[in-house]
Amino acid sequence: MRGGDNRTGELFSYVDLEARVRRDHPLRAIRRIVNEALAALERDFAALYSPIGRPSIPPEKLLRAMLLQAFYSIRSERLLMERLEYDLLFRWFVGIGVDDAAWDHSVFSKNRDRLLEGDIAAKFLNAVLAQPKVKKLLSTDHFSVDGTLIEAWASMKSFKRKDGLDEPPSGGGRNEEADFHGQKRSNETHASTTDRDARLFRKGKGKEAKLSFMGHGLMENRHGLLVDACLTLADGHAERVAALHMIEPRAERPQAITLGADKAYDAEDFINELRSMKVTPHVAQNTNGRRSAIDRRTTRHVGYVVSQRIRKRIEEAFGWIKVIAGQEKTKFRGRDRVGWAFTFAAAAYNLVRLPKLIAVPT
Repeated sequence: MRGGDNRTGELFSYVDLEARVRRDHPLRAIRRIVNEALAALERDFAALYSPIGRPSIPPEKLLRAMLLQAFYSIRSERLLMERLEYDLLFRWFVGIGVDDAAWDHSVFSKNRDRLLEGDIAAKFLNAVLAQPKVKKLLSTDHFSVDGTLIEAWASMKSFKRKDGLDEPPSGGGRNEEADFHGQKRSNETHASTTDRDARLFRKGKGKEAKLSFMGHGLMENRHGLLVDACLTLADGHAERVAALHMIEPRAERPQAITLGADKAYDAEDFINELRSMKVTPHVAQNTNGRRSAIDRRTTRHVGYVVSQRIRKRIEEAFGWIKVIAGQEKTKFRGRDRVGWAFTFAAAAYNLVRLPKLIAVPT
């Protein structure tokens, strides 16, 4: 007998969200790791909120919702709230009931901004890595570092002279025409009126220059997990400065460690600084019209070859962060906000990888 295509309303709902999510769903394993990390941040959350006043959106639910936004490539808070309104899986992961209304997107964004004050993204990343079942997966001896450009939320039309002597744009309307041909534009004489922290930069010779920031990641070589991430202004020295900043806390030990990197890090000052910290520089040699700072003392070892092969895995992390988590062109303005989003996306990347690396009971 054919069933009728009729929609019947119910006066009461008896939906159990826990029963609706299949037992082997990957988000179950991720949620357990996330909840343990959020519990470790209880004091940090408490310091951000006043003990009196109207209750805000719980920071734990904010972060879970933001993780879903990264996992499922949801491009805006408005679409995230729409998805949260009708998706039972999203409601289960975030921790809201079937009958609870989703938040307004503007309220969600305003509450999210509060988390910027306590550097919660970096603390959340560290809380995930500090869990015993995760910590045993990490190498403490061998690391790789690299940087990637994050395009700023600002157009080239906003890149104007600092002295205000730009020629008036031709035409009219909301999107006025601008012709940059023949103009010399640099970070010394120009700045973006949309995002003052954005810098005009290109990754390599022959590449297009864009208003950008530079994200940096430190990867452990055993399983390719990101153990640190930060964001700086885009310039030619940022990668090496950030690498020293991230590797220094891990070099404070009697036993030497290794750091793999590409040719951009082959600079004598950088190599000498690493060796002074008892860090063996497994940096790719740059012999293009110059002498490399890496010699046979380093390249003759088998470990150097292994590091050069494994270091390329950090590009997988950057690819996920930029394409899946939506950080290729940031939707935030200002170094602090963009850096917060980049670090949080690095934590999300680790969470996607962890269920297959550890056995988490469901």
